[in-house]
Amino acid sequence: MKYLVQISRILVGALFIISGFIKLNDPLGFSYKLQEYFGEDVLNMEFLIPYALLISVFVVVFEVVLGVFLLIGYKPKFTVYSLLAMIVFFTFLTFYSAYFDKVKDCGCFGDALKLTPWESFTKDVILLVLILILVYGLKHIKPIFTKLPTTVIALLSFIASLWFGYHVLMHLPAIDFRAYAIGKNIKEQMTIPEDAQKPILEYTWTFKVNGEEQEFVTNGSYPQVDGEYIGVETETIDEGYIPPIQDFSIESVDEDLTSHFLDMENLLIVAMYNISKAEEDGVVKLKAFTDKAMAKGYTVIGLTSSGETEKQQVKQDHNLNFDFYLCDEKVIKTIVRSNPGIVILDKGTVVDKSHWNDIEDIEL
Repeated sequence: MKYLVQISRILVGALFIISGFIKLNDPLGFSYKLQEYFGEDVLNMEFLIPYALLISVFVVVFEVVLGVFLLIGYKPKFTVYSLLAMIVFFTFLTFYSAYFDKVKDCGCFGDALKLTPWESFTKDVILLVLILILVYGLKHIKPIFTKLPTTVIALLSFIASLWFGYHVLMHLPAIDFRAYAIGKNIKEQMTIPEDAQKPILEYTWTFKVNGEEQEFVTNGSYPQVDGEYIGVETETIDEGYIPPIQDFSIESVDEDLTSHFLDMENLLIVAMYNISKAEEDGVVKLKAFTDKAMAKGYTVIGLTSSGETEKQQVKQDHNLNFDFYLCDEKVIKTIVRSNPGIVILDKGTVVDKSHWNDIEDIEL
């Protein structure tokens, strides 16, 4: 039992640290995922949506810290029962999401590793078993250092986690796992290769044959049945190849300009997923920065999901000399974790991106 507890201790501790760190690298992204869970389509707890970022930071810091606590043996009883409470909650959440098909990706490992709802649930069940082993063998979890070093390491892990979370919120994620990372080409990320795996669909046809309803399963072809057609149901067995970027677009009121702008050299995008929620200090910086960019030959456009009235208002209030185009809010949030944020493209390739706090560091 002693050895089983130590193996479980290492596995659980390491997994919580890795999972927590990946989400701590992008707490805004995890907060967007929490907003999905809090929405009316899942938990129907919309009153928590305004607090999603605060909850996000708390959860991921706690996750990392608990992983460290477990590995060094700091306050074993508190640590193990806290881990148990967390995993019970997340096991319920992933089961609910998977069973009712509400959220397609749990966000357990941020954008670094996408898991289906059932894969997430399976992962949580395995963790639950390992943590129950820790509960049963609690007496075998001992500190690996003396009291003072253990306490110091525990405190430092908490301080370091808080600092790192604050740092990436004020700048951008230290590691960008998304399809819009620097060096990625948006056009290529949107393209489906000719040799890509096609979706596999299963069709269940219902016919009335000799007065009784019978079902016939095919891969798409119409079954040759001597009977009265009733209906057909389609099930996706394998979704096939799904491009990393699916919903990116740049649209005016009456025209799709995506290809036009993705073919441009030196395109600077000011991303504001929602103009009314943009950081005022960041918006104030845009005038001087975008004028400088245009003077150096850049084409400057804005990208937002806000309406025409808000677009014109922000241009007027801040004397901005560029036009805003329409893009889906979720897509803009994925492109850059800042509102406003800056993205520089060259023929569709992401050359640079920046939080509004770091506009001065961009070399034009």
